[in-house]
Amino acid sequence: MSDLPLPPLAMRESVGPTDPAAFDNPTGQPVFPQLPVEAYDSVFDFGCGCGRLARQMIQQSPRPSRYLGVDLNKPLIDWAQENLAPHAEGFEFGHHDVRYDPWNPGEDKPPTAPFPTGDNSRSLVIGWSVFTHLLQAHAEYYMSEVARVLTPEGIFYGTWFLFDKAYYPMMQDFQDALFINDFDPTNAVIFDRNWLIDTAAENGLVISAAQPPAVRGFQWQITMEPLAKGVQSIELPQDEAPFSLDGVRAAATAPRFDSDE
Repeated sequence: MSDLPLPPLAMRESVGPTDPAAFDNPTGQPVFPQLPVEAYDSVFDFGCGCGRLARQMIQQSPRPSRYLGVDLNKPLIDWAQENLAPHAEGFEFGHHDVRYDPWNPGEDKPPTAPFPTGDNSRSLVIGWSVFTHLLQAHAEYYMSEVARVLTPEGIFYGTWFLFDKAYYPMMQDFQDALFINDFDPTNAVIFDRNWLIDTAAENGLVISAAQPPAVRGFQWQITMEPLAKGVQSIELPQDEAPFSLDGVRAAATAPRFDSDE
């Protein structure tokens, strides 16, 4: 186990997995080994929580030259800035001050806000377990922000819950998301597969790789890149994984640097 500070248990619980191993990177390998090493030069981590990925990237070799993580949960950001940033030059954390009543209430707060980084400034944008909790309008806004901050050679790597709207003929043309919780729709948001493809294209992005869930209906890992790179878009494969609630729980607590998560 690394001698880097470990977020307290209560903070680890707020981001999902609590096992300290899920915050560690003992091998020093790239956190997402399927991505090219050069992608890690300048990282923007959207929804970084208490620094789970950042802690792994600090142990990574080579370490990112620049890393900026943002989250709307200010206590988590404050902890990461005070406890992780001093251990890695070029690493910083900032509060994304948008309204979410459970963690960041305030009627004066906006529902969305621009990423605090410049145009074409980030070689890798990460959205891990973030777009799975955004309303459709907010997801569309932040997709445009992803496209804005990516370098021309950049990569956007994120997770999504997906469904096929063809199975839901009662949905209207402008409705492309399903929810599981009527009290808090952002508990989990499931997007239409074609909406994802079209929204990426509207922002000059193409889906260049996709890893279907290990458990039917769970998180897809999607790679997007700027259309201007000349990369070929792929067809999303079908989700043919087995059904397993136990498998979902295991996947949710697996070490994040494991590409099989």
